[in-house]
Amino acid sequence: MSSERKVRVRFAPSPTGGLHLGGVRTALFNFLYARQHQGDFILRVEDTDQTRFVPGAEEYINECLAWCGLTPDESPSKGGKYGPYRQSERKPAYRQYAEQLVAGGYAYYAFDTAAELEEQRKLQPNFRYSHENRLQLRNSLSLSETETQQLLESGAPYTVRIKVPTDETVTFTDMIRGKVAFDTNLVDDKVLLKADGMPTYHLAVVVDDKAMEISHVFRGEEWLPSAPIHILLWEYLGWGDSMPAWAHLPLILKPDGNGKLSKRDGDRLGFPVYAMNWTDPKSGDTTKGFREMGFMAAAFVNMLGVLGWNDGTEQELFSLDELIQKFSVDRISKAGAKFDFEKAKWFNHEWIKRSSGESLLPQVKEVLAHHQVDAEEGYIGRVLDAIKERLTFVEDFWAQASFFFVQPAEYDLNAVKPKWSAEKTAFFENIIPSFENFSNWEAPALEAFFKDAIQASGMKIGELMMPFRIMLVGGKFGPDVFQIVELLGQQEVVARIRKALVEFGA
Repeated sequence: MSSERKVRVRFAPSPTGGLHLGGVRTALFNFLYARQHQGDFILRVEDTDQTRFVPGAEEYINECLAWCGLTPDESPSKGGKYGPYRQSERKPAYRQYAEQLVAGGYAYYAFDTAAELEEQRKLQPNFRYSHENRLQLRNSLSLSETETQQLLESGAPYTVRIKVPTDETVTFTDMIRGKVAFDTNLVDDKVLLKADGMPTYHLAVVVDDKAMEISHVFRGEEWLPSAPIHILLWEYLGWGDSMPAWAHLPLILKPDGNGKLSKRDGDRLGFPVYAMNWTDPKSGDTTKGFREMGFMAAAFVNMLGVLGWNDGTEQELFSLDELIQKFSVDRISKAGAKFDFEKAKWFNHEWIKRSSGESLLPQVKEVLAHHQVDAEEGYIGRVLDAIKERLTFVEDFWAQASFFFVQPAEYDLNAVKPKWSAEKTAFFENIIPSFENFSNWEAPALEAFFKDAIQASGMKIGELMMPFRIMLVGGKFGPDVFQIVELLGQQEVVARIRKALVEFGA
């Protein structure tokens, strides 16, 4: 492969349902590599398996990528000079190459029916169509040329299978794993063209990667066993010099590290594994996604970026631009990466802290609307800045900040009443007129005044600060008390002290 070759990578999902976070990470690593090398990032929809096609899935994939900021340079919706970008629209090309492989002796017609193959599986529990039994099965290698021609002319259904050579070793250098070798005696004769004329993944992926001039293939480790088939096809079709560089990404593992993370694990353990909500059009069942659970796109992408990769430092927080700048294939791990939902939540918490109140405003307004609260945007932004360090999800805003918008409905009286006294009541009654006439309503001045008043009363700060917080908030939580006082404003603070005094004295 020429070092001058333009970097062109592709993300090639099947439109069969929700987009697993492992799929999004594959898209992300492709995107990072393309952007880092001023290359092209292509979305190709692999919809050749029409039995598994799900309406709406392609649009869902587009929306997931858009949410994550992984915009393709070429795609079915955007177009490009290497289209079409749906495999089902490229159908005529595949048969041509399948026939070329048969003519060259690299593939053959197989006339075995599904029932016949099922019978073989019953006779041989570990049945595989391969060099070991191909001459005992019904195909153009075991039949005479005349018999084969008659079957073809009669319209008998057939598949085209690759003829995997015996006693050879297929080797290639993986960008992540180094040299990888496969014994061809252990590789079965995969179907390349199905009876309906549609290609299988194996043929389509090679033909399309060649047609689209793909330079590097980043895909999941689960495709590693298919690599020898694909490498043989590149060679057999005469395209060995154009073959892309390979990188098989480590699996994303269950939290306990035992096996690949699945949707069932998410259902069982109570966390999403899809990027966004996916509603099955047949059953109507909705599987929750990271976006709808309240994850910020930046946090989700950051979390995926460091699942199986690091930059060699202690840094964990990366924007998409920083990932593009620092990404390197040699820092991708060979071993699987355990998914940790608590860590995922930590990323979201950190990204909320990093975000401006203005950027979070649309989501927060939705939360407030849900609670029938309408507030001025500037005020919401100031409240956000005060409490965002306490949020794991934007949806936590109401639990952490409702008291900024509505008076407490109840108070933590158990924390106040056992030590409440007439002296404390008098202190707060006396502070009301001072607050009503206070000219510099800002947290530092308010704090200094309040603490001076406590000192003058002869009581201790701890005896009065907690009751004051509970008067304003209802409980022992929230940001700095005087930040709360400043934001609530004079009238509201006075009203809350008066209301709480009635409750505390009852």
